Amino acid sequence: MAAKTRDYYEVLGVGRGASGDDIKTAYRKLARKHHPDLNPGDKTAEERFKELQEAYDVLSDAEKRKLYDRHGENWRVAQQGGGTTPPGWERARAGGGGGPQAGGFDFGGFDFGGGGAGGFDFEDLFGRVGRGGGRRTSRGSDVEAELELSLEEAHRGGRRTLQMQAAETCPTCQGTGVTSDDKTCPTCGGAGQVLRPKTVEVNIPAGVRDGQTLRLAGQGGAGANGAPAGDLYLRIRLRPHPVFNVRGDDLEVELPVAPWEAVLGAKVEVPTIDGKAEVTVPAGAQSGQRLRLRGQGLNKRKGGRGDEYVRLKIVVPKEPSDEERRLYEELKRVSRFNPRAGRH
Repeated sequence: MAAKTRDYYEVLGVGRGASGDDIKTAYRKLARKHHPDLNPGDKTAEERFKELQEAYDVLSDAEKRKLYDRHGENWRVAQQGGGTTPPGWERARAGGGGGPQAGGFDFGGFDFGGGGAGGFDFEDLFGRVGRGGGRRTSRGSDVEAELELSLEEAHRGGRRTLQMQAAETCPTCQGTGVTSDDKTCPTCGGAGQVLRPKTVEVNIPAGVRDGQTLRLAGQGGAGANGAPAGDLYLRIRLRPHPVFNVRGDDLEVELPVAPWEAVLGAKVEVPTIDGKAEVTVPAGAQSGQRLRLRGQGLNKRKGGRGDEYVRLKIVVPKEPSDEERRLYEELKRVSRFNPRAGRH
């Protein structure tokens, strides 16, 4: 028996009436705390991070959240009429490409909506096959889907192996949809095609961006009666990162600094997409000031990299020690600095 899924609202620590911004803020706060890069070797933190990603993926999507609110842990079953959703494969539809329009089928976790029992209608998907041995040849339909990536995957690129259900020519009727005695094929129900497990290798180029599309030629719906298959179009969706904000090719990160570091200047470490780097906080730095790290941003598809901007945030001790308090009192006594001078 499968383990019971924790309530996604409980995972993120928000109420069921939480807004999209509330959910995003809660995710970023917790993801930063439990990110594997900040907790090397901590399996508990790694599992917690995965749990947070799963909860955010559902609750940040209006359609999935509606299904989850209605069906709870069985939302995927409701979404696909009994199917299951592999990670990273979400909301999709088929159509265009000159082929028959898809009405609804389980494409390795894609929800194509549609009619028929369980959201599956072969006639809508593949078109009706003429009776009496008639055969129609047409290119397979193109398929569009979302592929969710982490910021690191989009930056570095690489290969992803995806498992899916693909339409193939029915082995019983050889794509005609009818038997030799002109009856509906019992294997494919007259569609001429059946679904079979298929592995797809996706080459993710370094530097892809949120909203861009990757085309996999010939990986869409199967063609009717030997016609070419359609194409698979993957629209990239980047998960929010717990540390970085993305600004085109550039990254922005917030860097907390102590009051004395801001006054006197300091050299401190900052996270980068590839690890860590040292940045010099200039003497007299102000909260909100941005420092630029050239070439430390995201890879670009055509070569080169963006920059990283480090936004300073001056923080003070919430519970100063007696000695710290004494020194601050002494500073107050001798300092002539007035942060509000010149204001009315």
